[in-house]
Amino acid sequence: MIDAEKLRWMEKGFSFFDKLTEQEKNETAENAVEVCFQRGQSIHRAGEDCAGLMLVTSGQLRTYILSDDGREVTLYRLWKGDVCVLSASCVLSEVAFDVLIEAVEDTRVILLPLAYFRQLKEKNVYVELFTYRLATERFSDVMWSLQQILFMRADQRLAAFLWDEMARTGREELSYTHDQIARYMGSAREVVSRLLKYFSEEGIVKVSRGKILVTDRDKLKKFL
Repeated sequence: MIDAEKLRWMEKGFSFFDKLTEQEKNETAENAVEVCFQRGQSIHRAGEDCAGLMLVTSGQLRTYILSDDGREVTLYRLWKGDVCVLSASCVLSEVAFDVLIEAVEDTRVILLPLAYFRQLKEKNVYVELFTYRLATERFSDVMWSLQQILFMRADQRLAAFLWDEMARTGREELSYTHDQIARYMGSAREVVSRLLKYFSEEGIVKVSRGKILVTDRDKLKKFL
C-alpha cells in the first residue's frame, strides 16, 4: 500500500480517481505499489506479460520499436506526471503491435498491477474511458513521430528535437550523446554526428562530450 504523498500523486495523475467509489479508492490505494527502475532497465518487451498502469513520479521512460535490422525508433517519451498505458496494453485488445519500454534514467513509478487494473477497468466505466482516451493520445504521439521520420528532412528533425528539449528543460545546454539523439530521432548515429558538425560550423551549436549547447536560437528556428 502506498503512503499519503503517493496517494496525492494518484489523485492528480489518474483523472478517473475522483470517479471511484470510496471502496474502489481504498482498494486502489491498497493495490498500488511504488516501483523503481534503474537507468537502461527494460520494463516491457514483446512476448512478456504486461506490468500494469504506471504513473511516473520521477525520471523518464522511453517507448520504442525495433526494426528487423536492429534500429530503434522512439515513439514517445514520458516524464514526471505522465501515465504509461502501453505497459498495460494487455487490457487493450485493439493494440496489435509490440512495443518496448525502457527507463532512460533512474525512474520511479506508481504501478497499478495488471490484474487489479483489469478488474477496476471492467467495474468502472470512467477507468475504461481514461484508458482509451490515454491510448488515443499516445497514438497521436506515435503518428507525430512517424510523420517526422517519413516526411521531414534529418536536419529538420534534429532541429525540432533540440528545440523541444530546450522548451522542456528551459536550458540551452542539453546533456545528450550522439547515440541517444539518434535513437530518439529514429536515425543513424553517423547522420546525427554529421548534422551536429554542420550545425556547429554554422554557429548554431557548440558540441562537447555528452553535451550540446545551442548558441543561436534564431538560426536553429529557421530549420523548423
